[in-house]
Amino acid sequence: MGIVRKPRKKYSGPSHPWEGERIEEERILTKEYGLKNKKEIWKLTSKLSAIKKQAKRLVADTSDQGVKEQELLIKRLISLGILTEGASLDDILEISVKQLLARRLQSMILTQGIARTSKQARQMIAHGHITVNANKTNIPSYLVKTSDDLAYAPSSPFTDNEHPELVIVKKEDLKKVDVVELPLKEKPKETPTKTEAPKEVAEVKEEIKEVTE
Repeated sequence: MGIVRKPRKKYSGPSHPWEGERIEEERILTKEYGLKNKKEIWKLTSKLSAIKKQAKRLVADTSDQGVKEQELLIKRLISLGILTEGASLDDILEISVKQLLARRLQSMILTQGIARTSKQARQMIAHGHITVNANKTNIPSYLVKTSDDLAYAPSSPFTDNEHPELVIVKKEDLKKVDVVELPLKEKPKETPTKTEAPKEVAEVKEEIKEVTE
C-alpha cells in the first residue's frame, strides 16, 4: 500500500469573488466553450500563470540549462498549437486563456466538425465515443496536440453518417417540392329560386292548372 496523501489543489480561485467585470468575462467564456463550471477556467488560468512565471524566470537565465529549458518550453507550446515556429519567450507572455480553451478536446471536437455543439461534444467525450490517437479519452479538458488524431471510437454508433444526431438539414439543401395544381371541382348547381325558375317549369304549372279546372 502506498503513502496516502491529501490531493493537492490544482488551481487558485480569484482573489476577490465579487468583481463584476471578471464575472461577466467568465460567464461569456463558460457559454462560448460549453464549460461545466468556472473552475475549468480557473484551472487553465493557473496553468497559464505557471507557464508565464517560468518564461519570466528563463528570460534572465543564460546558463546552458536555462537555454535548454527555454527550448523545451517553446517546443511544448508549439506542439499544442498555441505558438508558431520561431516564437520566443516574449510571445509566451502574450498567450491568453482563450488560446488554451480553444485547444481543449471539447473545443477541438467542435472545431473539426465531429460534434454539432459544445454540449454534444462534451457528452460524446464523457460517454467514450471519442478517441485520441486510437485511444478512448473521456477528459474534455485534455489539451490536444497538433499531432493528435481525433476520431470516433470504432464501437461508437456515431460512425454511421446517417446517425440522427449528426444529420443536419440545412434550408439551402432542401429541395423545393413541385406544387401540382389540381383541377378545381365543379361547384354543385344551385337550386333556382322562384324568380330564376326556367320557363319550362312555369309552362308545366300552367298546363296542370288548366287540367284541374
